[in-house]
Amino acid sequence: MNQTIGQTLTRLRTEQGLSQRELAAQLCAAGVQVSNQAVSKWENDSTQPSARQFLALLRIFGVRDALSVFTGVPAEDPRDGLNRAGQEKVDCYIRDLLATGLYRDKPPAALRCLPLYDLPASAGTGQFLEQSGYETVAVGEDVPASADFGIRLAGDSMQPRFADGQTVWVHRQNTLEHGQIGIFLYDGCAYCKRLEQSSQGLRLCSLNPAYAPIVLRPGEELTVFGRVVG
Repeated sequence: MNQTIGQTLTRLRTEQGLSQRELAAQLCAAGVQVSNQAVSKWENDSTQPSARQFLALLRIFGVRDALSVFTGVPAEDPRDGLNRAGQEKVDCYIRDLLATGLYRDKPPAALRCLPLYDLPASAGTGQFLEQSGYETVAVGEDVPASADFGIRLAGDSMQPRFADGQTVWVHRQNTLEHGQIGIFLYDGCAYCKRLEQSSQGLRLCSLNPAYAPIVLRPGEELTVFGRVVG
C-alpha cells in the first residue's frame, strides 16, 4: 500500500535522524520559514507543504526522484533513449554549464534561526522560556546580531515604542542596568518593562504613562531573562 505524503515525509525525516524541530530549523536556515508545528501538520496529513517548502524538503532529504519516492512510480529519465555516446554528451554539457558559474544554484541569503516565544500565552506560568512552547523562525539582518530569542507582546503598556502584538528581540542575560528594557519574571508573571531604581527601590515601569509602575516588594525574587535589543 502506498504511503501518504505525510507518512513519506515522516519516514524521510526519521531516516535522516532529525526531529521535527531540527527539520524546521534546517528549513529556516535554507530560507524557508516554518515552525515545528507546521512540520507536524504535514506529517499527520492535516496540511501539505507549499511548492517552495516541498522543494526545500527534497533538498534536505537528498531526494532527486520525487515521483518515485512519493508515488512509487519510477520517473522517466530523458537520457534513457540515448546511447552511451549521447549520454556522455549530456553529462559533458552539464559540466560545462556548471563550470561557467552562471547556472549554479545560488546559496540562500544568510539567515539565522531563533526561537520565538508567545509571551501572552505563557504569562503567569513562570516557565515560558524553559518549556517547548515556541516556534523556530528565520531572521535576517533586520534583527540585531545580539538577539537570542524573540517574544510577541500583548497590550499597550509599552506604547509608543512597542505595539500590541509586536515581536521584540531579546539578548539573553540575567542582569540589567537602570533604564534598560527587558523581559522579567516577577510574582509568577512575565513582563516586558523598563527597570528603574528609585528611592522606593526597584520598579518595573511601563512606557505608557497610563500604567503605574510595579514596585518590587522586599524579599520578592525578580528573574531577568534578557534585555530587549530590537
